Amino acid sequence: MRIKEGFVLRDVCGEKVVMGEGLKTINFSKMIHLNETAAYLWNELLGKEFDTEMMADLLCEQYEVTRELAIADSKKLADSLIEAEVVEK
Repeated sequence: MRIKEGFVLRDVCGEKVVMGEGLKTINFSKMIHLNETAAYLWNELLGKEFDTEMMADLLCEQYEVTRELAIADSKKLADSLIEAEVVEK
């Protein structure tokens, strides 16, 4: 997977929100709110090819979390990003 060009993470009133920039990506019905952990992953993965295993590795390195939970959370986030069409396979 890879984060599509034109999507950026912004801090809006203290909230982390993924937004599209440019005419190709603007869809105001698809603003995505990320918690701090998901925002950490977004920043680490921006500009890179990644999969849920890599996401889980990053979570395990940064946080005290079991591998099983990291994989489950990574899959859930990846599925959300795919559904929102901000990543490409």
